[in-house]
Amino acid sequence: MAEFDKYLENLTQLKHYLLTFDTDQILGWAWTFDREREKWFAIILSEEIQGKGFGRKILNELKQVETVLNGWVVDRSNYIKKNGLPYISPLKFYQKCGFKILTDVRLELDIISAVKILWTKEME
Repeated sequence: MAEFDKYLENLTQLKHYLLTFDTDQILGWAWTFDREREKWFAIILSEEIQGKGFGRKILNELKQVETVLNGWVVDRSNYIKKNGLPYISPLKFYQKCGFKILTDVRLELDIISAVKILWTKEME
């Protein structure tokens, strides 16, 4: 967890968005931040609410506040999650939400491979 905290400390213009329910349980978390003169975002949703429209609601909230959003999306479904279930890439979801897939811009690490996505207000 210390590495994640260190990652968050190095971001500028950081804004958090939490999705909670009556149980006071956080089921979704999104954040926007600046990195290298670009506006970036990330979203994490609990498996309980995936596929129920909440990701789109969070994205729509971010789009109301920002004019540009950059992100990384795992574009392969050959990963296995810690619970043993296969990981399903959300790439099609982001395409449906108006993001452009920048296929020539990739993040390649030992543990993950991702493609850059971009949304701008002008694309709407």
